[in-house]
Amino acid sequence: MNVAQDVIVRIQGLNKTFRGRAGTVVALNGIDLDIYRGEIFGIIGLSGAGKSTLVRCINFLEKPTEGTVTVDGQELGKLSKKQLLEARRSMGMIFQQFNLLQQRTALQNICFPLEIAGTSKADAEKRARELLEIVGLSDRADNYPSQLSGGQQQRVAIARALATNPKILLCDEATSALDPTTTRSILALLKEINKTLGITIIVITHEMAVIEEICQRVAIIDSSRIAEVGTVDEVFTRPKSAMAKQLIYPDGKRNSLATGKRYCRIVFDGNSSFEPVVSNMVLECKAPVNIMFADTKNIDGKAYGQMILQLPEDERAAKRALAYLETQNVHAEEVADYASV
Repeated sequence: MNVAQDVIVRIQGLNKTFRGRAGTVVALNGIDLDIYRGEIFGIIGLSGAGKSTLVRCINFLEKPTEGTVTVDGQELGKLSKKQLLEARRSMGMIFQQFNLLQQRTALQNICFPLEIAGTSKADAEKRARELLEIVGLSDRADNYPSQLSGGQQQRVAIARALATNPKILLCDEATSALDPTTTRSILALLKEINKTLGITIIVITHEMAVIEEICQRVAIIDSSRIAEVGTVDEVFTRPKSAMAKQLIYPDGKRNSLATGKRYCRIVFDGNSSFEPVVSNMVLECKAPVNIMFADTKNIDGKAYGQMILQLPEDERAAKRALAYLETQNVHAEEVADYASV
């Protein structure tokens, strides 16, 4: 997807500090970030990194201690209370725990923000039914949240977030409470919404798989700061920051099995067919390797994912293996510090 370089969210010099009895906590420090209109942008980091505070600063549910947030040309810090409420209507939000009203049906939950905005009951219900159709729940209009699965509840929450025709959809760990199959269906729905409605989607998550599945660009947040920003392909293929490497590479439990000196990371980005690359390399180069980690999938005959290989200790055999991989339309790089990542 080619996204026009039209900035819809611009964050400059943003700091957020919380002060309490226990002292001062710096949640965000010196955040500068541009998000383009119409893209799906990911913000990823470990728990406590500041990502949820950042998304709440984007819609001014949290007011920054310093810095500016400009959304669709409006600097939020300069708006009156009434103007800020209007600006927030252009930003829908969905949460990890769905936050549906338990005493309202699916239809009534979707109508709720329209009622607050002063929309007539007939128009609100018409809009709600249109949105239920979009999220695939036309037959569940009269069901209460307790009668819906987790995935269905999140679909209602998405429909509710879309009720006021927002330009931006903020997703704060929206799939963390869902099983893998349901997660994939929700991500597919968000991609379809982005494609058909042109809504900018900002995804907050701690899961790299979510970023890979749905986002065009990503920001890595680490200890309240932005560590790295780039396209998902760039960051996944050539991570620069220590945090990006920690999120992308296999975890420490797998690394503890690494006892060799030389390791190679292979990235399958869909440019190569799903052939036994490693087996062919071993046969061709007579260079036995150990597969330390593999996370690959076959999509329409194309390979996606990554592998970590322990290369032979013999220098010439290791060089032959690397040279062979360079001819196979895969990105391969030595990971010198894999055992200590």
